[in-house]
Amino acid sequence: MSIRQATDQPGKLALEAAISLPTRREFLKRFGTGLMVWVVLRRSAGAEESEAAHPATFRPRSAGDFNAFLSIGEDGHVTCLTGKIEMGQGPITSLPQMLAEDLDVSIDDISIIMGDTELCPFDAGTWGSMTTSFFGNVWRAAAAEARSVLLEMAAETLQVPVARLTVDQGVVVDSKDPSRRVTYGQLTKGKKIERRLTVKPSLKAPGQFKIIGKPLLRRDSREKVTGTAKYAGDLRMPGMLYARVLRVPAHGAKLKHVDTSALRKIDGVVLVQQADLVAVLHELPDVADDALGKLHAEFEPSPSTLDDRTIYAHLEQAKLEPTVVAQGGDIAAGRALAVRRLDQTYLGAYVAHAAMETHAALAHVEGGKATVWASTQNPFGAREEIAQALGLPIPSVRVITPFVGGGFGGKTFNLQAVEAARLAKETGRPVQVMWTREEEFFNDTFRPAAVVKIQSGLDSAGRIAFWDYEVRFAGDRASAHLYDIAHHRTSAVGSFMEPPGFHPFPVGAWRAPGSSNNAFARESHVDQLASMAGVDPIEFRMRQQKDPRLARVLKAAADQWGWKPGKAPSGRGLGVACGADAGSYVAAIAEVEVDRTEGKIKVKRILVVQEMGLVINPAGARIQIEGGITMGLGYALSEEMHFKDGVLRETNFDSYVLPRFSWLPKIETVILDADDSPPNGGGEPAVILPGAVIANAVHDATGVRLLELPMSPARVKAALAVKGQVT
Repeated sequence: MSIRQATDQPGKLALEAAISLPTRREFLKRFGTGLMVWVVLRRSAGAEESEAAHPATFRPRSAGDFNAFLSIGEDGHVTCLTGKIEMGQGPITSLPQMLAEDLDVSIDDISIIMGDTELCPFDAGTWGSMTTSFFGNVWRAAAAEARSVLLEMAAETLQVPVARLTVDQGVVVDSKDPSRRVTYGQLTKGKKIERRLTVKPSLKAPGQFKIIGKPLLRRDSREKVTGTAKYAGDLRMPGMLYARVLRVPAHGAKLKHVDTSALRKIDGVVLVQQADLVAVLHELPDVADDALGKLHAEFEPSPSTLDDRTIYAHLEQAKLEPTVVAQGGDIAAGRALAVRRLDQTYLGAYVAHAAMETHAALAHVEGGKATVWASTQNPFGAREEIAQALGLPIPSVRVITPFVGGGFGGKTFNLQAVEAARLAKETGRPVQVMWTREEEFFNDTFRPAAVVKIQSGLDSAGRIAFWDYEVRFAGDRASAHLYDIAHHRTSAVGSFMEPPGFHPFPVGAWRAPGSSNNAFARESHVDQLASMAGVDPIEFRMRQQKDPRLARVLKAAADQWGWKPGKAPSGRGLGVACGADAGSYVAAIAEVEVDRTEGKIKVKRILVVQEMGLVINPAGARIQIEGGITMGLGYALSEEMHFKDGVLRETNFDSYVLPRFSWLPKIETVILDADDSPPNGGGEPAVILPGAVIANAVHDATGVRLLELPMSPARVKAALAVKGQVT
């Protein structure tokens, strides 16, 4: 939903609001009086000259002119706007929480408008755990600016110095005479005041916080639990058509011919047939489904010859120049110091995003303007894609983002929105495109398969003598080691996006892109070095550690767990792993049980300690950590795409296995206080560790080292068989 908590109906998320949001002109008219604060982060060409010539009439002219905006109405109600979207990660609560803190108002008096390209400031997209860490302080700055302006106005109204004034819940009070007071609404009533923030104002210190740091119930929780929350697939318009699109059977296949004659027998079916888009549409979705099944199409087969086993050789043989991510010392000198060597290769499969909501969009094209309601992490990117597809100028396209039912990086591209817009233009009627689960899998941009090669060694003192690390195609995020190693080099070949066309199907960002593969390889390898050195895995990491933040989370994890040192494999089934992602530090300890007959891994308990700087909403942060661990069980134990010649074997949840409720271990979370540090990403760090910590726990339980994700029962049984441990 783009408008949350409308001023006249707090908390209500209505379908009518979703499909009848005001235009920018209507919005500015509605909020024509009161205080508006614009925060300028980037200027468009000519903006400075225009401001100098007409300072009193400055308006943002393009998406690049401003990046945060809030309005305080004459009733004292605060409306704030953001290009960020809500897809379950919680900014619908945490962003107003930050704004309320520095504005000194109740969070209940704040409405938030999200992901509307006509009303909201430009945003590059909602991903990378950057909403709070990158955008939140801009909101706080805008709030502090507004508060300063209002205090100046109150000082004039009450005829007292600003220093004598205090603010609470939107009421300014004379500290020497509490009977003399004025509300924000009274100060702004009947006036039109605009301020553009150019100097960073003073923000509250942690000791002054009243709202930040308090665990709050998510503002969308009631709508989500009761089912009244509206997603793109829930929206309807008069005269709307449901569209079903003809898809090729394999990646790389091409349509040769389609026989549409059977459609003549179905009343009301609309056929759109273009070179790259064939679709059937009807006012009833089941009729559109039936019509699609009556198309008889011939395809040229895919030229791809790769499958899920040969893909790794394909990745290893790619002739691409590596990029050095980090290095120090001299690798050759380090090799000379090594008295024991460990060289290993780690593999990771393609993984789907598998969000519960499939891609959906509702498009209406009329009078040279397109309005599209889309499930997207990237509404401004969608606007550009739609504009290009329709041949419209970008300002003529408006994208509105309702609630998004999960994204994880998979809703950054907007094919469904483009399809809906093209079909709406062609038919002259509103069109909804909502992918089936099979389409969702087929059109996914998967986490890429990856190969990580590590060469390393221990010196005579049992320390890491050298570290030579190469990651291929996962991406370099979180690839640099976390330890005190004099001679080291980390390099990356390709990324999760490059080079285009190298993979047999589209790939892209998957929650904390690259980090889960890199953490699995790095922490598995460090664990093996600890075993070679005959040292407890936590003690080994602490010996090699100089980063106080990482040492702190690792020590806190050991203390919370009640860790008793022991050399692995100890038979206890305990594993440890640590990492850094999105500016946050995280450590995990897990306990597993391995069924040697079935090859099944049961995670019994998992502890996560995270230090993420200033925490805005601890309740929301814990939910994100727990969700990250649950999601991580999937890529660690079961999630994997099998394919051959461009054909995917997994197209639904009967074969693509997500974590089950019965799999869930006891999950414990500890968030370390770091209020004096800026907020860092909290949604993704925990998801990077399950693969590593479970692999290390399996080794501790069985002595078997698993080098490929996911650690499926078949792979566990094969590894146990090599060790002679199958029962």
